[in-house]
Amino acid sequence: MFFNLQNTDSLSAARAGVIHTDHGDILTPIFMPVGTVATVKGVHFRELRNDINAQIILGNTYHLYLRPGTEILHKAGGLHRFEGWQRPILTDSGGYQVFSLTEIRKMREEGVEFSSHIDGRKLMFTPENVMDIEREIGADIIMAFDECTPGTADYQYAKQSMERTHRWLDRSISRFDSTDDIYGYRQHLFPIVQGCIYPDLRKEAAKRLRDLNRDGYAIGGLAVGEPEEKMYEMIEVVNDILPTDRPRYLMGVGTPWNILNAIERGVDMFDCVMPTRNGRNGMIFTWNGVMNMRNKKWEDDFTCLDPTGTSFVDHEYSRAYVRHLIHSQEMLGLEILSIHNLAFYLQLVGTARQHIINGDFKKWKDSIMPQLKHRM
Repeated sequence: MFFNLQNTDSLSAARAGVIHTDHGDILTPIFMPVGTVATVKGVHFRELRNDINAQIILGNTYHLYLRPGTEILHKAGGLHRFEGWQRPILTDSGGYQVFSLTEIRKMREEGVEFSSHIDGRKLMFTPENVMDIEREIGADIIMAFDECTPGTADYQYAKQSMERTHRWLDRSISRFDSTDDIYGYRQHLFPIVQGCIYPDLRKEAAKRLRDLNRDGYAIGGLAVGEPEEKMYEMIEVVNDILPTDRPRYLMGVGTPWNILNAIERGVDMFDCVMPTRNGRNGMIFTWNGVMNMRNKKWEDDFTCLDPTGTSFVDHEYSRAYVRHLIHSQEMLGLEILSIHNLAFYLQLVGTARQHIINGDFKKWKDSIMPQLKHRM
């Protein structure tokens, strides 16, 4: 069995479970650090394993296809061996990156033609070759090729986009199911629910994907410009339909409070660049609130970075020292804050999991939400 559901919160749809892969088990709910180009920016895999305790990381199909390329990855024996990470990996479909290249891509029924942002080469993504690319990259969990619909799309465009995603999904599944795992371990294909902010489209998509009986399901096209409350509404609509015995992955979300609100609504898996990107910009998340380490108030604060944190950086470095590093544009400062944020996110979902198992997740989540949003 790919997924074991262990417990559901008594007052919400929050779930605790275990995803089983050939590279190890993943305790859910889980946050996946984003390793776009075979690296999580500014963080060694040693720290990801030992200090942050990441159980799974994400790789980006679009970027890995451009560099180093699937030929190199195949020769290396897949992404796990290439980067030296022997825990589970998930790859997205590259759809979001391709569709964000609005000025340098052309979309048609066959797929998407785009220009490489590196050297301008004309390239093509189709449902079939994306499955081949993700097979060669070698992630444990791979995404079907989809169109990421903007959160501000009108109804007609959102409907056409969803229907195109479904036609591409049929082709993705056909290719995936007709090909073999390359590196001796099993890969799992997740379809992606689209439909923008329109409940009837989300319901239609969720029902169609549910009937495909795949190992897990992703929810895409959220946190892309729509109001936050609409995102939560769409999660509820979709999760009321998706099977309860399969993991649910909300793509590209988000802040600590976004994650807890989505867990409350039955989401199991998350990824987002926010912990590392915000860390590189001097911002960290803590149990006591959000800290901007560029602020002058930390200039002569010699207390440790975060007394509530679990990472070694939280207790080895003072706030004054970290602020000095950030203002001096020293790489160490960016690394410290990235490690802190990732460790905090993993601690957040781990604590949420424990409260789900204890049966008091909803009460705990409501009590800490104002504290998490507080600007220190």
